[in-house]
Amino acid sequence: MEARLDDPAAVTAMGLAPRVMRRQRLGDALFRGLTKAFAIGVLLLLGGVMVALVNGALPAFRKFGLGFLISDAWNPVKDNFGAVPAMYGTVVTSVIAMVLAVPVAFGIAVFLTELCPPVLRRPIGMMIELLAAIPSIIYGVWGLLVVAPVLQTTLQPFLIDTLGNVPLIGDLFSGAPYGLGVLTAGMILAVMVLPFIAAVIRDVFLTVPAMLRESAYGMGATTAEVVRAIVIPHSRVGIVGGVMLGLGRALGETMAVTFVIGNDHHIHASLLATGTSIAATLANEFTEAVSNIYTSSLIALGLILFVITFVVLAGANVLLWRLSAREST
Repeated sequence: MEARLDDPAAVTAMGLAPRVMRRQRLGDALFRGLTKAFAIGVLLLLGGVMVALVNGALPAFRKFGLGFLISDAWNPVKDNFGAVPAMYGTVVTSVIAMVLAVPVAFGIAVFLTELCPPVLRRPIGMMIELLAAIPSIIYGVWGLLVVAPVLQTTLQPFLIDTLGNVPLIGDLFSGAPYGLGVLTAGMILAVMVLPFIAAVIRDVFLTVPAMLRESAYGMGATTAEVVRAIVIPHSRVGIVGGVMLGLGRALGETMAVTFVIGNDHHIHASLLATGTSIAATLANEFTEAVSNIYTSSLIALGLILFVITFVVLAGANVLLWRLSAREST
C-alpha cells in the first residue's frame, strides 16, 4: 500500500525513517569503535607490562643466563640469585590451595543448589561471598596470629607422628612443627580462593534446566545420581573455569602468603618447613634492593610469575574451548 502524499503523518514518517536509520548506523559504528578501542587498549597495556618486565629483567638474565631458572641461590651480599625456591613455593602453595579448596567449594555449590532449604540459600551464599571481600592482609594477620599457633600445637604434630613415618610420603611431613610454612600458606590460600570457586560453580549449577533435574528425579534418580549424571556434565566448562579463576588468584597472592610462609629462600622436602614464593619475595625485598642486579633479579621473578600465570590461564582457555567444542558436536 502506497503512502498518501496528502497524509501529513505518512509524509513525516517517510522523512524521518532515513534520518533514524542514519542515526542508528552512526550509533552502531561508534559502539563498535569504542569496544574495539577498549580491546586494543587492554592488549597494549598487557604488552606494555610485558615489555617493562623483560627490559627490567634483562640484566639478571645477561649475568646468570638460563641458570637463573634452575639455581637455588639467593645471596644479596654477593649478588648471586636464583628463582627456584620462589618458583617452588609459588607452585606448591597453589597446588595445596587447590587440593583443599576445590572439593569444599564443589560441596558448597551442590548443597546450595540441590540440598539447602530455599530460605537459607541466599543468606548462606552471601556469607560465603563475603569471604572474598576480606582484604588479603587480614587473612595474613589471621593466619599469623591464629592459624599458625593452632597448627603448631595440633595438626602439625599429628602429621609428624602419623604420616611422617609412612614410607615414600614421610619426608613431606617430617621436621619440627614451626606453625609457619608452606602448608600453612597453602591452607590460607585455600580459604581465600574458596569463595571465588564456590560462587562460580554455584552459578553454573543454577543454569542447568529444571526440566532435566525433574526428569531425572521422576525416573527415580537420587540426588547424588542427578549431580553426577545431569548437573556435572552440563556444567563441566563452568566448573573448570571456576577452578582456573581460583588458581590464578592463588598464584599471585602476596600479603597473606608473606605473613605465614616463613620467607626462607631454601627448598625443603617437608611441607611443614618454611619457604617463600615469588609474590612474597617481591613484597619483602623490593624496597631493600640496593644494587642493579638485585633489582633486576626481583623483576625477573615478576616476569616468571607473569609467564606462569599467563600459561596457566591460556591453558585453561584452551581446555575450555575443547570442552565446548566437544559438547557442541
